[in-house]
Amino acid sequence: MVVKTVALTARSSALIAELVALWERSVRATHPFLDAAVVAQIKAYVPGALTAVPTLVLAYNAQEVVCGFMGVADTKLEMLFLDPAIRGQGIGRRLLSYGMTQYGIKSLVVNEQNPQAVGFYEHMGFHVEQRSALDEQDQAYPVLYMRRN
Repeated sequence: MVVKTVALTARSSALIAELVALWERSVRATHPFLDAAVVAQIKAYVPGALTAVPTLVLAYNAQEVVCGFMGVADTKLEMLFLDPAIRGQGIGRRLLSYGMTQYGIKSLVVNEQNPQAVGFYEHMGFHVEQRSALDEQDQAYPVLYMRRN
């Protein structure tokens, strides 16, 4: 796996489209509590989030294809998505470890209804500080605010 940070000015429309497609594959595999209409609604906001997040880190496989990405703002993990085909191979752990080392990631928000992600973040040293019945878009999807020391 090769990790590269993409500058704000280097985020082409083709790259954003590739990342949105990866995001959608990941969400469909890991967020069964979201129906197709909700995924489509959220998807409309993903390009803006990808172009606005201050730090965007991509993981490339041996064939130089993006297989995962994370976004970081200050010391908060804003997003972490992996291609479902490579889940369980340590790419998420390597990406998050890189982010914790290089960008000082200390906090994140995760859907409570995604227990695999919650368990992953707990395994990586994060603990729940707060729960909200609404997500950050005020939708009825409970989230957990997690932090590591």
